[in-house]
This record gives sequence, C-alpha cells and structure tokens, in this order.
Amino acid sequence: MYTSAKPYFYGTGRRKSSVARVRLIPGSGVITINKRDIDDYFGLETLKLIVNQPFGVTNTAGKFDIVCTVQGGGISGQAGAIRHGVAKALLQADPNYRPALKKAGFLTRDPRMKERKKYGLKAARRAPQFSKR
Repeated sequence: MYTSAKPYFYGTGRRKSSVARVRLIPGSGVITINKRDIDDYFGLETLKLIVNQPFGVTNTAGKFDIVCTVQGGGISGQAGAIRHGVAKALLQADPNYRPALKKAGFLTRDPRMKERKKYGLKAARRAPQFSKR
C-alpha cells in the first residue's frame, strides 16, 4: 500500500463538517479512503464520479493514486471534501492546472453550513405549532 518514502502531493479539502486529508502519489489510479477501497467506501456511483472530477478536468485520470483520510459529516459531504482536497493537491503537483480547476469551481470551498438552532424555536427556523385556542 502506501509508504512514506515515496514523494506525494498533499491537499486538505473541506465541505460542510467533513475534512479530508488527501495525498496524491504518482501511480496507476488506485483510490484508498480511510484504508478502504473507494468501491467499498462509497456505495453510490455518483459519489465516485465526484471524487474523480478533478482528474477529468486536468486529463490526469489514472496517473495518481489517492490515499486519504476523511472525517465528519455524511458520505456526500465527504465526497465533496475529497474532491476539494484532490483539486488542491493537483495544484501542488502542477500550478498550470489552476485555470481549469478554478473554472470548474473545484478550488472554491463550499461555504454552506448547517444553520444554528435559535432559542424559542424547535430547530433553526421551525417554530412551535401555533394554535389560536
């Protein structure tokens, strides 16, 4: 699997409450997430596509192995965080990818977060049930 002797490119990706620490190692395109294969980790095909999007934009599919650890959030947020991390790591590998990645929107951190619960309400905006009498 992964040895620390090999040179790698690093990127940190974030989305919602997920944080992904991504290492790109020159290789054949093997993706390992939390010491598990991508097919084992993500059940949905769309999530696998999200993770691989930066490679499609930069025409580097199959040139890098991904070893990443991801924490927090749900699987969709984790996939978005990995995509963000992969894009930032690709930028470290070759700064010439910047215009393509920026145009596709992969370098922008998605700022949308869960809204906090307010006092007097049952949730962020959900008010208690109203009754006239």
